Amino acid sequence: MKRFPTLTVSNHPLIRHKLTYIREKTTPKKVFKELVDEVATLLAYEITRSLPLRAVQVDTPLQKTTCHVIDSGNVVLVPLLRAGLGLVDGVLNLIPNCAVCHIGLYRDHDTHDPVTYYFKPMPQASDKFFIMVDPMLATGGSAIESANLLKENGAENIRFMCLVAAPEGVEAFAAAHPDVEIYAAALDEGLNDDAYILPGLGDAGDRLFGTR
Repeated sequence: MKRFPTLTVSNHPLIRHKLTYIREKTTPKKVFKELVDEVATLLAYEITRSLPLRAVQVDTPLQKTTCHVIDSGNVVLVPLLRAGLGLVDGVLNLIPNCAVCHIGLYRDHDTHDPVTYYFKPMPQASDKFFIMVDPMLATGGSAIESANLLKENGAENIRFMCLVAAPEGVEAFAAAHPDVEIYAAALDEGLNDDAYILPGLGDAGDRLFGTR
């Protein structure tokens, strides 16, 4: 039996290769962002496997045939500000027409609890497929609170994507939201005393936006 039934960790060689250079502290900001985009695209490929399709008729150069498309208008990308913005472009590479709904949170440095400062609800949320994105799943507090906000707004179909996850965060998130699947590029060792993931990749927001 899997230790974390709701967690899927990708073992794709390209993801593992790119994550190596994302972790490396000397990787320049521009390259770091490009690698994060690429890994986000690869993870998005996995996370969208369960998207429903609908049949459409198309005319090929030879004849009419039935094909299938996703309802991209029902897909909502939810970056957790600010670091989650770093994964947006990678997902939009695959689903350029999806909506983007931002949730603004920050972690109180003393309590490590999430504090919400921005959320604009989506209309008709029960019909949407939500993909929450954040580079890190550390304590799980921000992800839990974000899923709470989406569900309070009527969301019923949610997935969560991150680059690296800590066992503590996966366990806490799965306990709070057992119906939300987690997709990660890696499951790391754990958290240090400041609730940072080890070995991790540092502060993803600082590395993405050059504020370290």
